Order: sequence, then structure tokens, then C-alpha cells
Amino acid sequence: MQIGIVGLPNVGKTTLFNALTRGHAKVERYPFTTIEPNIGVVKVPDERLAKLKELIGAEEVTPATIKFLDIAGLVEGASKGQGLGNRFLAKIREVEAIIHIVRCFPDPNIAHITPDLNPIRDIEIINLELALADLEIIEKRREKIKKDPEAKEELKLLGRVAESLSKGEPPELNKEEREILKGYHLLSLKPTLYIANLGEEEEVPEDLKKYNAIGICAQLESEMQELPEEERAHFRAELGIGEMGLKKLIRESYRLLSLITFFTLERKKLRAWTLEEGRNVREAAGRIHSDMEKGFIKAEVINYSDLIQIGSLFSSEARKQGSRVKREAFLSQAREKGLLKIEGKDYKVREGDIITIKFRV
Repeated sequence: MQIGIVGLPNVGKTTLFNALTRGHAKVERYPFTTIEPNIGVVKVPDERLAKLKELIGAEEVTPATIKFLDIAGLVEGASKGQGLGNRFLAKIREVEAIIHIVRCFPDPNIAHITPDLNPIRDIEIINLELALADLEIIEKRREKIKKDPEAKEELKLLGRVAESLSKGEPPELNKEEREILKGYHLLSLKPTLYIANLGEEEEVPEDLKKYNAIGICAQLESEMQELPEEERAHFRAELGIGEMGLKKLIRESYRLLSLITFFTLERKKLRAWTLEEGRNVREAAGRIHSDMEKGFIKAEVINYSDLIQIGSLFSSEARKQGSRVKREAFLSQAREKGLLKIEGKDYKVREGDIITIKFRV
């Protein structure tokens, strides 16, 4: 999964990127420090992995990951080539979702594109540029297929989308229509999470709440990531900060894309995977390896909550056994209690499922 961090120049994109990735991308107080996107892979925090590792004796644990792209600042007129123009827009087309960050903190030492701070105006500037870029693509496609008798429905759909974008409104589309438009990689249709980049003691402005914006102090989050875990927890307690904003951001990214997590346990390797909610187990097999999806036979499935329940009933002596013995013992208990089930290709994967795929090579 790839998520692009976008916004006007000097709103805190790279600072947020560094906080997320514990990276050290260059941050300056003038526009266009970022020209080529910074790219970082973030491990998704999941407390269940540690519990599963202890319970079943896994020796290697791999969390799910998200790839973040810190993309160069967009300016008014980007759709016509201003600033970094099409280079910027092309990079956004590659991602599955957008984190749109707006600056809400005053700082005379950090340049802004206008003398005053106005987050709503800043959002509208970027959204307009994305819409204009999409309209250009739509018009080119309409011109190409306008004489094709088999493209009447596509033309009709593109016309409706273009009309909505021209009015500054998001088009209302059903699942089938979104699937038709998928190949266009329209920027305006990408799921977007709005982030209000705040000062240390500020709250999300009232007028940003209509965008369901979440508040993060990117500078503070970045500084805290430089501390050891113990000091970080102490620092958060001193400041009265409960959950780190970055955890909230990752959780909201999952919600935005309707993602769930499932697990696999192969020999001594425990791994977390992401999957779109509503997908079946054969599609989940494809996330692991295309051969598993092609040769799918069946899947053994037990949910995390059920396995934890078995673990609480398990004797302390059994827990001291080797990882392979532990795993087989747990699975035996699960079968006896009817919690480990054999599922066919149409089974809809649930959040927290632990899945073993059986397939033909």
C-alpha cells in the first residue's frame, strides 16, 4: 500500500514524513526543498503480533507495512505546469490514498505562499488543481472515443464526472463505475485523509472539522521519534499525550482504505498482511503469492480472538514446549473446540483471521 503526503510548500510534509519513517529527509524553511519524492516504509504497530509470538513460539515476526511518499509541494497553477507541475501530479497518481496536510500554526521564520494562514483556502487550492488535472485527462479520453459506438456508456460516465469536477463537487459513483474509472488514476477520486499540522498546544480549527481532519503536531511527533521508547512514554505522560498522533494516522489510513489485517504462520514465521475488507480468502492467498491464488484448494482459518481464548486455557507446561509443538498443540485444541475451520475460496476474510493456505504447486 502506498500513501502520498501532499500539500502546499512549507506546510510540514517532510517533517511528518520523517516522524512516520524515523527518517532524516531534508527540511528547510523555503519552498521546493523536496523535488524527487522521499520514500519510506513504515511498520504498522500491532500489539497482537507480540501476543501471538509469545503464545505460539514464533521465532520470526513480520508486521504489515505502509509505503509513504513525501511529494513536492503543489502550488496554484500546477495543472498548467507551475512549480513542479506535472512531475508532482504524476507521482500522486501512483498512490492508493492521499494524506493532505495543511498548516495551522503561525511561524514568521517559515515562509508560506501567502502572508496569512487560511487552511480552508489552502485545501481548495490543491483540490482545484487535482480536479483540473483530472479534467484534462477526461477530455483527452472523450475526444479519443467520441466516435466509437461501443463507448457510449463510458462517454456518458466521463461526461458526468467532468460535470461534477467542473462544479467543484465529488462525483457520485457506484462500485461498478469506480471500477471502470480505475485505470484513469483520477486524483480527485483517491481516498483522502486531511491532517491539520498544529502547534504544540493548538486544536483542530472548527472549520476543518467538516473535512474530518485529525490534528497532529508534526514537529513534536518528529522530535519524540528520536527518543528511546522509554523516554518517549515518559515524555508523552509529562505532556498529557495519550496515543501518539502517528498511530492515529496509520489507523485512520486503514479506515480510509477499508483495510483489515490477517495473519499467516508458516513454520516459525509469523506475518501480518493487509487486505481490503470484503475480499475472499483466495484473494488473500494472492496477497501472499500469486501461485497460492492460482492453485488454491482450501484454507484453515482461526480468528485471533479464538486462539487467545485457547491460550488462556492452555497449561503453563504446554507453553514451555518448542514452537512446533506449541503450534500443533494449539491447532489440535482449536480443532477439538470447532474453532479451526476449513474454508473454501468464497470465504470472506475477517479482521484478525489466522490463515493457512493449502494449494497445488
